[in-house]
Formats: sequence, structure tokens, C-alpha cells
Amino acid sequence: MNETLHFYFTSDLHSHFENWPKIMHAINQRINKHQSNDEFYMLLDNGDHMDRSHPITEASLGDSNITLLNHADFRVGTLGNNEGITLPAEKLYHLYDQADFDIVCANISIKNKNNPDWLNPYQIYQTPSGIKIGIIGLTAPFEVFYEKLGWETHHPLEKLRQYLPEVREQSDMVIVLSHLGVTQDEAIASEYDVDVIMGGHTHHLFKQAQNQNHSLINAVGKHGHYFGEIMLEFNHTTKRVEKKEGYAIPVEAEGEDENTNQLLKELEQQANDELSQVVADLDQPYPIDWLRESKLMKAFVQTLQDWTDADCAMLNAGVLLKGFDQGLVTRGEIHESCPHPMNPCTMVLTGNELLEMVRMLEKEQFINFELKGLGFRGKKIGKMVYSNIEIKYHDDTEFVETIFVNGEKINPDHRYTVATADTFSFPWLVPPISSVKEKQYFLPEFLRDLLEKCLSNIEN
Repeated sequence: MNETLHFYFTSDLHSHFENWPKIMHAINQRINKHQSNDEFYMLLDNGDHMDRSHPITEASLGDSNITLLNHADFRVGTLGNNEGITLPAEKLYHLYDQADFDIVCANISIKNKNNPDWLNPYQIYQTPSGIKIGIIGLTAPFEVFYEKLGWETHHPLEKLRQYLPEVREQSDMVIVLSHLGVTQDEAIASEYDVDVIMGGHTHHLFKQAQNQNHSLINAVGKHGHYFGEIMLEFNHTTKRVEKKEGYAIPVEAEGEDENTNQLLKELEQQANDELSQVVADLDQPYPIDWLRESKLMKAFVQTLQDWTDADCAMLNAGVLLKGFDQGLVTRGEIHESCPHPMNPCTMVLTGNELLEMVRMLEKEQFINFELKGLGFRGKKIGKMVYSNIEIKYHDDTEFVETIFVNGEKINPDHRYTVATADTFSFPWLVPPISSVKEKQYFLPEFLRDLLEKCLSNIEN
């Protein structure tokens, strides 16, 4: 006898709640049919459901995301990097205390105390007909960031190699919740005996799941424009999966689940109440301009330099999405201006490296670059604004001839501590820093925490 099992999964929603009622409408329609036909189904989340760029998530520090997943009757999930490294350490430890679903993640653990009760490397589930399903979770190992929060990461494929034999022994089929990215998903399919890989992290989209070396790989892009649907046909006589199908289901044309809409309205009201706290009172307005230095950005960068005790600092004007009117400023307004889950960081650069970095940052194509990801939630990078750095251009050109730090011409071999956003510490975005090893990330503070400090102390 053959039986078809139905799995639905979400990945990389990033708190784009405008699509969540559509997802739940589509899934609930399918669930109603499965319940009528007495068919097995399961809901799974592959991480980055939350993103602190959304006020609901910011106000609740992820609790509202757990509430939504509980309400939707999800069965199991794993952590993405937005769950793992954008919260204060104590909040991460208790993030899933109220979850009605299981969390599986094999390659992270807490240091110096016991793992939270909700964290397991894998779980085994049994269907009413006796089929056993093993589910392993793996997440992107942002080692330096986790370490700052008192956690440690482990190589995901090594952990998969460690746990897979015991999961296989207990299961009729194995599913991997992989918040690792498409390259790692393909490596898992090539090297390991797993039935299904539900992928994410790199926001790749497979409208039809890919079969690779007996594994089915599915992925649903980002922001809830799709959810995953997987059907596995199991033969009870041979105890094997005989057929696998998977799709990414678009939700653009779907209706909306009214119960989910109502819950979101309640969570939004709670968030508005939480973020209405007044944190500053301005004697004058502070507008912003993505292409020019503003008084607000200048003060913001100075605050960053002072707070990190760096030799100099730089931030892109595009990091502020809106300015501030005269009068009272709330936490919500600061979040609206600077929603990015970006941390302050410092790097130690030689004079040559710093000069080459500034030359790149001053180019027109970099200023107008529409960055997506790396924590940035804005439109374009914008002009870089500096603290304790002066630029000398060649004649009337845009070419940076040299720079001055603390009023002195830069020394090519001297080492300077430079404060900026963690986004600009990644070599693929800023190649001149590819050889820089000495970097310090400040967690759990976000840039907006320093913006709040800046506005509280700004000279009116």
C-alpha cells in the first residue's frame, strides 16, 4: 500500500507579514482537504521568519513571530541567522520558551551552561499509519557573531555526518531544514543520504523542486511570496519513499486568512504601544539627504566614533531612511529611520587599506548602489559621511588623492582603528579590506541604539 505525505514549509519571511495571511489562506485550504481525506500533513519553518526591521518584531523581540507560528499550528522549525544573531543573548536563550512547535538545529550550542530545553539537533515524528520521519536542522554558522552572544557554532556538514546515521536508523525518511544556502544544499544532496532538503538563507527559488542524487531540493525565495509544497509517496510494504514532488507555490493571487489578519492587527497595536516611548526632544528639525552630508549624519558618525573609541568612523547616508521633525522622538520613529539589523564594528586597517577603501566609497557607482542584504534594509548606500577623516581630491576631479586622519596626512603603514557598520566589513562588498583580519563586532547593539544616543545628546 502506498501513502502520500504532505509537507508545507516557509523560509526567509523576514517579517514580511503582508504576505503571511495569504500564505495561511492557501495552506489552510489544503489542510481542510487533507483533514477531510484523513491525509497526513506537516507545517515547517526554515528560519529567518523574523526580521527586526519590522516594528512588530522589533517591539516584541521575536515573540510575535512565535505567536504567529503557534497560531498557524506549525510543527517544527529551525533558526535562521535573524533569529540567531540579532537578539540579545538572554532573549535568544528564551526565544522559543513559549513555542508550541519543536526547534531542531544541530550545529549551534550555548557555551558555559546547558542548552535551552527547546533546542534539539533533530526530532523523529510518527504518522498515524506508523511512518517515521526524521527532521534535522542546520543553520548558517556566523561564528564571530554567535561567539559574541555566548554561543558557538559547528560545521553544519560535520554535524550532519555525526547525526545522520542515528536519524536514519530511527526513520523511514529524512528531511533536512537547511538554512545554509543553495551551495551547501547541493553539497548535502551530493554527499548524504537524505530524502528532502528544504533550503533557504540565500533566497534562492526553485519553482519546481530539483532532484539530485536521490534527494529532492526545494526553496521558496524570500519575503513570503512563495511557500513550499512537497509530496512524498511512501510504500508501506518496501518501507521506502517511491515518489517525490515539490513546488514553490506563489501567493500573490491568494485571498487572505481572516483569523491571521485579526491576529496581526492585535500584534501591530501591541507593537505601536511598545514603540511609543519617547527617547528625545529636539529643538529643531533634522532632515537627511542620501547624497549629501547632513548635520544629523555628521553627529551620528561622531557618536559611533566616540562609542567605539576608534581613530575615525564612517557611515553611509542611506542608513537613515527619514529625518526627524522638531519635538518629541519615539522609539518607533528611530526604528522607522534606521530599521536595519546592522551592528557597529571596528576594523584595524593600514593607511594604504583605508585610502583604497575611501577611494572606492567615494565613487559614484558605489554611492548609488542599491544594496540588498547584509543587514541593509534601505534603498541605496548613499554618500559616505566621515568622522575625523578629511579627503583631498585631485584638482577638480572626484579622484581621492589622499586623506587626513586627526588632521595628519595618512601614513601608508600606520594602523588605524576605523568604526563603521558591520555591512562594510564584508570583503565582497568592499574588496580593499579583503586582507583585513582584525575586526571587532559589537553585539547586541544595533546602529539605531547609537542613533538614539545621538539624538538624546545632539547639540540643538
